[in-house]
Amino acid sequence: MTCYEELKARGLVAQVTNEEEISKMINEGKATFYIGFDCTADSLTAGHFMALTLMKRLQMAGNRPIALIGGGTTMIGDPSGRTDMRKMLTKEDIDHNAECFKRQMERFIDFGEGKAMMLNNAEWLLSLNYVELLREVGACFSVNNMLRAECYKQRMEKGLSFLEFNYMIMQSYDFYYMFQHYGCNMQFGGDDQWSNMLGGTELIRRKLGKDAHAMTITLLTDSQGKKMGKTAGNAVWLDPNKTSPYDFYQYWRNVDDADVLKCIRMLTFLPIEQINEMDKWEGSQLNTAKEILAYELTKMVHGEEEAQKAQSAARALFVGGGDMSNTPSTTLSAGDLTDGAIGILDLMLKCGLAPSKKEARRLVEQGGVSANGEKVSDVNTAFTAGQMSGDGLMIKKGKKVFHRVLVE
Repeated sequence: MTCYEELKARGLVAQVTNEEEISKMINEGKATFYIGFDCTADSLTAGHFMALTLMKRLQMAGNRPIALIGGGTTMIGDPSGRTDMRKMLTKEDIDHNAECFKRQMERFIDFGEGKAMMLNNAEWLLSLNYVELLREVGACFSVNNMLRAECYKQRMEKGLSFLEFNYMIMQSYDFYYMFQHYGCNMQFGGDDQWSNMLGGTELIRRKLGKDAHAMTITLLTDSQGKKMGKTAGNAVWLDPNKTSPYDFYQYWRNVDDADVLKCIRMLTFLPIEQINEMDKWEGSQLNTAKEILAYELTKMVHGEEEAQKAQSAARALFVGGGDMSNTPSTTLSAGDLTDGAIGILDLMLKCGLAPSKKEARRLVEQGGVSANGEKVSDVNTAFTAGQMSGDGLMIKKGKKVFHRVLVE
């Protein structure tokens, strides 16, 4: 199976501009491609997994990835898939986030001389003269076509700012610039980026002629990745200080039955033949598939040791056996207690099990909190230092979130 055939078999290809040319370049290892990452936070999320593993797959086949950090485009904000305007970040915030992205990407991509490149579009976008930009590329874009673009539809309903309207031009200019200066001949992105990506393809064709168009190839990955990485409204981060390896493992362990094999196919590096055999699995076998998915992805992000710890802790909690010491835990000091005890609402805040007392109260009142196997029904319940000594106090939120509390 060729590299491109494997991408299709794994369900990664949604739309392409020229499939014959794309498959030939990828299979021969002649693609220099980019994927963009806007720096809206100080950590990548599980939703970036598809892009990261895709870059790794293509690099293993001899192609050259460009990880494009959006230091410039982040200052505008991508309106794709949004009903409101993104928060405006300072240049200092963006630079900090870009550095955090780089450290995390290095776990997946092999950077270095003649290998993958990491670029920041702030290098060329922030130095552009507005009038010169309008004269150079403005005539290549039809406002009528831009207004029909899928990426603007939701924002048009509530009001699209002129700032955001320029995002397509900036993203298109990125491809145009990298095509000229870095030999970038292919771009990847989610399906909500299709209009923006076609803008780049068309800009190169208009500015550099028909011959250049043959080298300008857009391949599109399914935007499933953007739907991943969020649970109960909270992002699942790759940074272990924001999402612990255990919680990361548990997120993937708890994917829906209908999604587990799709995730394994798209995100892991297990042989496609092995995954195809798993298509026949059902019932309890799907739980085994979820363990495989969670272990493989946790190992990829946090290393094999942390993956083993997370798996052991999960098994200890849910099926018995395994090392309970690896369960997520919080150690309180005497200063955290009042008269030698702490109330359940404060305790949930300390453990990060609720963002506010109001939310903690709601969870308790709705019967969603237990302590050492017994439901906590009174919001005034308090626990003493003695109850949290030894093996600690095990708090359970909902059906699947466990947290151990100890006292120094």
